[in-house]
Amino acid sequence: MAKITLKNLRHSYYPNPKDPADFALKEINLDWQDGGAYALLGPSGCGKSTLLNIVSGLLAPSDGQILFDDQDVTDLPPDARNIAQVFQFPVIYDTMTVYDNLAFPLRNRGINETEVSTRVTEIAQMLDVNDMLQTRAANLSPDNKQKISMGRGLVRDDVNVVMFDEPLTVIDPHLKWKLRSKLKELHQRVKATMIYVTHDQIEALTFADQVVVMQEGEVVQIGTPVELFERPAHTFVGHFIGSPGMNVLPCELRADAVYLNDTKIEIEGPATTTNAQTYEIGVRPEFVTIADTGLAATVHKVADIGRHSIVEALIGEVKVSAMVQGDTPQKGDQIYLNFQQNQTRLYGDGWLCSTAKGAK
Repeated sequence: MAKITLKNLRHSYYPNPKDPADFALKEINLDWQDGGAYALLGPSGCGKSTLLNIVSGLLAPSDGQILFDDQDVTDLPPDARNIAQVFQFPVIYDTMTVYDNLAFPLRNRGINETEVSTRVTEIAQMLDVNDMLQTRAANLSPDNKQKISMGRGLVRDDVNVVMFDEPLTVIDPHLKWKLRSKLKELHQRVKATMIYVTHDQIEALTFADQVVVMQEGEVVQIGTPVELFERPAHTFVGHFIGSPGMNVLPCELRADAVYLNDTKIEIEGPATTTNAQTYEIGVRPEFVTIADTGLAATVHKVADIGRHSIVEALIGEVKVSAMVQGDTPQKGDQIYLNFQQNQTRLYGDGWLCSTAKGAK
């Protein structure tokens, strides 16, 4: 296991990059602590897999350093970094038994058979595949194949980091929650440093202690699942995380007051100094309520999603979603909306620029 540090890391697939747009990864600086559970979260094409491949040694960065426990490994090949990687599609040998698949990484390193047996049995118990050890891998279901692929990474005790690249993509939806739970359990038991790459917010937020949110090659926020939900540092984070995502509403800043369609909006606290060109209000649907007075709006549509309904309304031409329990209005109804002040934030050019009252 290792602490992983990325210093001034950049990467371009062009031989002679000339400006920031040429870089698939902009400058990245971050630390992953020894034994932590981390996720790289973002849409397809944001640079997640590129970053993972650089850390693993499959790709050399254009600039910057990768440190394992403060040792520079930037120029080391993958086999010298002691990394286990689990891919979208299970990497196992179909002609081998489950036991032999799990034993292979150990035998390949000359580990004696007594220790091999001990480690394989221990990992098989963690994965709940004890009764499959003599089964040929070709006869396993897709989720069990992925379990074995995970086990091949966890069976070694010299691994610095285990990296998962969209490991549940090909798994049936009804089985994903089982594997997510199993993976979280495995991390808590083996205490290995784990990095999980995904575009699925549920997978990231249920697995990781810290989530790195990426957009267009940049890290826009690093935080716990709670921090990302409650206080997005960027409107992209607010929109990307949550179902539905945060309302992002165009507004005006006039003499330090915020206005939406000429109505003053009370936000969480004062705006920090900014020279932004555009301003927006961010408020999650959970903190928008229907009341007797407030912002006049017209119901555009209502979606019943079980425990609550999502009411989408128009304030002028601006769409606002509210999460409502109990009785709901109908399409075309005139209603009034209120925003919970301490959850209503101001963003300038996409970045959070309001300060919560009491914060320093």
